[in-house]
Amino acid sequence: MRRRAGVGAIQKQRLEAEKYKDKGTELQESQFEQMVKQMEALKENLEEFASKHRNEIKKNPQFRRQFQEMCAAIGVDPLASAKGFWSVLGMGDFFYELSVQVVEVCLAHNHITGGLMDLDELRNRLVAARGKSQVHQEITTEDILMATKKLKIFGNGFTVYSVGKNRHMVQSIPGELSLQETTVLSAATNQGQGYVTIASLMSDLGWTQARAEQAVEKMLGEGMAWLDTQGEEKSYWFPSLFPGRLTAKV
Repeated sequence: MRRRAGVGAIQKQRLEAEKYKDKGTELQESQFEQMVKQMEALKENLEEFASKHRNEIKKNPQFRRQFQEMCAAIGVDPLASAKGFWSVLGMGDFFYELSVQVVEVCLAHNHITGGLMDLDELRNRLVAARGKSQVHQEITTEDILMATKKLKIFGNGFTVYSVGKNRHMVQSIPGELSLQETTVLSAATNQGQGYVTIASLMSDLGWTQARAEQAVEKMLGEGMAWLDTQGEEKSYWFPSLFPGRLTAKV
């Protein structure tokens, strides 16, 4: 007959299990502490790098983009505090100023764009507004994306959406675009002329007529689209996607 484990043996096993548990917790805390120290060392090295290459980062937009990627790789937000890297570089005001100019340009053209502006068009208009003299730092789309992060304090009134391959739209009206609305914008972008029809949405996206109509009518009501009834079927145009807008004189 097999003997059952006694009370003493059970208590011994329980104590040993608790010891292993405590040891495991101790190891986890030690590993976490080491990771924190490593991250702090990385941040210090990154700040030292920023100070050393200050002029290159300020003057060279390509170098500045690479620096932003370095920050993102270790989870550092250069704009997280007033004492962040951009302040070390003397560029804190640069991004604050740029974010204000983003707001001004977007709002000034809302009556034309419907509250959506192509990121490249926004950059062209910002360059024109800032001036092209050497005293103005060259700005890139990455700089604009960085600056728009500061606009989150206004809620979802300023948001960047990806529509199609390597194309972004900046929204400057209250509210948040739904997945359905961004899908319609992507369809208009891929179409190449900046408009969609009910038939094209049904064909390209596999939507029902009711869903396609509901989507475009909502965007029409919000001012993001214009209705053209002169063709064989209704077409819904998006001013921000009009052909030639990027090459037009700003």
